[in-house]
Amino acid sequence: MKSKLVKYLTVAGAAALFMGLAGCGPSSSSSSTTSSTKKSSTLLVWEDKDKAAGIKDAAAAFGKKNNIKVKIVEKTYADQLKELRLDGPAGTGPDVITIPGDQIGTAVTEGLLKELKVSQSTKNLYTKSAMNSQIVKGKVYGLPKAVETTVLFYNKKMVSDAELPKTTEEWYEFSKKQRANGKYGLLALWDQIYYAQGVFSGYGGYIFGKDSKGNFNAKDIGLNNSGSVEAADYVSKFYKDGLFPKGILGDKGINVLDSLFTEGKAAAVISGPWNFDPYKKAGIDYGVVELPNLANGKHMGSFIGVKSYNVSSYSKNADLAEKFVKYISDTKNSKVRYEKTKEVPAIKSLADSDLVKKDVDASAVAQQSLHAELTPNITEMDQVWTPINNALQVIDTGKSTSKKALDNAVSQINSAIKASDSK
Repeated sequence: MKSKLVKYLTVAGAAALFMGLAGCGPSSSSSSTTSSTKKSSTLLVWEDKDKAAGIKDAAAAFGKKNNIKVKIVEKTYADQLKELRLDGPAGTGPDVITIPGDQIGTAVTEGLLKELKVSQSTKNLYTKSAMNSQIVKGKVYGLPKAVETTVLFYNKKMVSDAELPKTTEEWYEFSKKQRANGKYGLLALWDQIYYAQGVFSGYGGYIFGKDSKGNFNAKDIGLNNSGSVEAADYVSKFYKDGLFPKGILGDKGINVLDSLFTEGKAAAVISGPWNFDPYKKAGIDYGVVELPNLANGKHMGSFIGVKSYNVSSYSKNADLAEKFVKYISDTKNSKVRYEKTKEVPAIKSLADSDLVKKDVDASAVAQQSLHAELTPNITEMDQVWTPINNALQVIDTGKSTSKKALDNAVSQINSAIKASDSK
């Protein structure tokens, strides 16, 4: 999937709109929703776009062994939850879905996912951050499929390995030289918190703090602390000094960024694994490395995105669907899926294997993951995206100071969270 920021978002306010699902949707507990429901002869699996090849053979084998037809339908994974809200109650929804880890909290709150019974040995198969993305209040609601985080792509025809800038300040100076020649140096979607968080975290900014148990604390928002203000000021200079094109702002900015890179007009971009194949198909001889150090010497951070397989609470074959999720997410099938789709596996043994380490693309993701943090998977995250992105955009266009815009965004986020909690 092209996991652009919009791919990670759920519509603002969606959680509040569906909080009352106790009366219009099934419980998320395991068997109560299925015992009196007539089972289907088909197990419907929603897979991510262009990724069905990774599970096709395994699904067929599972179906044969369990005497059921497994039907795979490709859908953009960030949008599957929205469709489940409609198709689930209508009886046309899937048994198994593929969603981003940051949507788990909202899905559980709305009663859309079935709790899974997962042994500790199974949990231990996955990297800690990937497995944690599937746990809400101590209960497991899915198994990790793959992990992704942003990395730096560079066009080897425009900047050699030996000349590759190592810091954002070096990229800033390199970009000024490129602009003098009518091209661009480094491009990034820093008007969107999904990408800008890597800068924010390096200066001490954060979205949610954590309590003593490591749980996200929605009452502790660090998007307008001194570090965040400093980070926003730093990011904005790339826009204000003309190093980023005007069209790189907003939801369509990703299209501008991709086009400039694939047309050989930008030397480097910050993007993710979703662009490995598209950039190759565009004929770009690119290199991939972890993100650079910031001006203050800190390594640029990023979010770890986790794709997972989850069971719909509307499933007529809930037990079999859970069995399928465990089967398709095991080490053997994860290895095959990686070989066919190049999605970086969440299985620890595979992530540390020569199979992945020898792959330059996957290795860059693995290296950057050491500096990455889990995208908050609590429901309150739904209220963050729009206000903070709007704030970054007014900062980057010079319409507001960083402090004023960030204070306003945090005020909006707090108000939205309180309104949602009161529903």
